[in-house]
Amino acid sequence: MPIPETPVQINSNKKFSVNEILLFIVLACILLYFGKTLLIPLSFAMLISFIMYPVCKWMEKKGISQNIAIFISIFGLMLFFALLVYLLFMQIVEFSNEWENFKIKLLEAANQLSLFFAEQLDFSIEKQTVFLENVINNSGTEAISLLKITLSSISESLFYLLIIPVYSVLILYYRQLLVNALYQVFPPEKKQIIHEILVETIHAYHNFIKGMLLVYLIVGILNSLGLLLIGIPHPFLFGFMASILTFIPYVGIIVSSLLPIMISWITYNSIWYPIGVIVVFSVVQILEAYIIFPFAVGGRLKINTLVVLIMIIVGGILWGAVGMILFIPFISIVKLIADRSESLKIVSLLMGEKEKKKKK
Repeated sequence: MPIPETPVQINSNKKFSVNEILLFIVLACILLYFGKTLLIPLSFAMLISFIMYPVCKWMEKKGISQNIAIFISIFGLMLFFALLVYLLFMQIVEFSNEWENFKIKLLEAANQLSLFFAEQLDFSIEKQTVFLENVINNSGTEAISLLKITLSSISESLFYLLIIPVYSVLILYYRQLLVNALYQVFPPEKKQIIHEILVETIHAYHNFIKGMLLVYLIVGILNSLGLLLIGIPHPFLFGFMASILTFIPYVGIIVSSLLPIMISWITYNSIWYPIGVIVVFSVVQILEAYIIFPFAVGGRLKINTLVVLIMIIVGGILWGAVGMILFIPFISIVKLIADRSESLKIVSLLMGEKEKKKKK
């Protein structure tokens, strides 16, 4: 079904007031926060389904059955994520192989720091020992609490890894049924508009993925240049490895930074080089979160950078790290609906990009 060049507008005499829009936003935030156990894996599954749908459709046109096409597309995506996990595992193995040398350096640094405190700050070795014993004794309860949180996060991640592919397969398999049910919700004359929104949503998700690939490329280059400037061996390998593994929230960047930190410390026998690695990765991460990501992704989705930045923060508050990724394509769908509704014109204007003045 072809899409007209100019979007069809949803005619509605009712204009939503600012209070009604704010009330809807508050209710949506409450629903998103308390329903995140269901909505997070379902949202990831929807994202994967929208991305894999054109691939499945292409294979089906080539004569491959629907079931086999769905299996090939989802299995290929799972192999890609398995490769990321493998890269993460290899980083851990490399780190463990050099652990003895790293431990010696760590003990030397601890001894030097202890002597510095004793000589310069009049904080004797005996006082340091008592202080460390008190810290260890008082941190027992906190360590148990941290262990519980870690185990809960691991079990939640495993649940997501198991249920997301299942959701994705089922959404792709029942896609026509779901679309027909969506058509039944609205009047028959709105079918064309709903079809346009669905098609453009798929295009928006593809643009989102292209934007993400651009982000990882820029982050990899910045990481590599930063490591090159401070003289770390194999800067491009470590820089792009860290860029790829940032897809795994928190854990990816921590594990990917351990190896260059350790190698720089062993190579140069100075604490300043590991500190330099930490500074480079930290600065690039800040730039990625608040400048590169909003600019690269928002521009492709035709949403202004301010709205993208706000959605990143809101997503982090409601859903944590995964919300910072998922809320951007969510807002693009809201933008598509708002563009076609006169009653939501204010929302469309707020999220849209600045119009460029045409030269006479």
